[in-house]
Parts: sequence; structure tokens; C-alpha cells
Amino acid sequence: MKKLGLLFKETSENRIKDNLKDAKNVFIIKHAGLSSPDLCSLRQTLRNTSARLFVVKNSVARRALKDSSLADLIKLIEGPCGLVFAKEELADTCRVLYNFSREHEQLKLEAGFLEDRILTQEEIVVLAKLPPKRVLRAQVVMALKSPISGLVISLNQILAKFVYCLDQIKNKRGGENG
Repeated sequence: MKKLGLLFKETSENRIKDNLKDAKNVFIIKHAGLSSPDLCSLRQTLRNTSARLFVVKNSVARRALKDSSLADLIKLIEGPCGLVFAKEELADTCRVLYNFSREHEQLKLEAGFLEDRILTQEEIVVLAKLPPKRVLRAQVVMALKSPISGLVISLNQILAKFVYCLDQIKNKRGGENG
């Protein structure tokens, strides 16, 4: 029979591996000095963006990452770290982490992993400052709509000037006959 500590480490390692399969993005945060209620608050906020915070011993995290495509992140795991697994919206998760780190200076954004590249702290901040997806979509629609609207307005003005010109000719000829 295995010892309880060893069983817990294996279970944690398997959970990390499962989360790595499901998650599209992974972030490493440093939480030294952050209180337990603050960590719980961060977890709750991350849940709203379909992201999960997982705090585990560094040795367990290193073993789990070693077998994955994220082996480059192993060197960044030092001190009290947490892994954030984001399933959907990358920018939303970055925004939550960035805003929380601004409110709680003990939380440090160490790095992230997006598909096949490592994100630096600066890149995470840039992603966090992006507008939400719906705003970006609205901006694209407006950019596509703008030339068409301009064309319609221009054609309408030409037509209005033509009608105005015909009206003036009619009034001028009507004045000569009367």
C-alpha cells in the first residue's frame, strides 16, 4: 500500500496532466505572500472565465510538465507557484490575472503558454489590455461597413443634387412661361 503523501502527489500530477490536455493556454503565477482568502477570491474570479487555478508542489508540477509540450516552462517553476489552465478566452483570463495582480502586488505573472509559444509578462499585459471579443467584433463590422456607408451617402448626395437641379430648372422655366 502506498503512503498517503505519495498517493496525493500522483493524484495531483494526473490532475495537472488532465488539465493540460483540456486547456488551450497555461499561465504560471507566483503567489508568495498572498493570503488564503485572496487565493480563493482569485480562484472564484477565474472560474467565471472557464479557467482553473491549481496550486501544487513544484516537484509535482515539474514532473507533470516534463512529459508534455510545455517542458520549456519547467525552468520558471520556482518558489510558491500556481498553474492557471484557461480553456476558452485567453484575453479574459489575462485580464483577470492582470487586474488581480494590480490589486494584490504579491501576485506576479511569471509566464504563459499560448499554443506553441511562451508568453512573457509584457505579452500577458498586452493581451489583458485588449478590448473584449465582442468589442473587437463590433470594430471589425464598423470598419467593413464604413466604405459601404460612405458610398451610399455619396450616391444619395449626387441623386439629391440632381433632383435639386431639376427642380431649379423647372422653377426657372415655369417663371418664363408665366
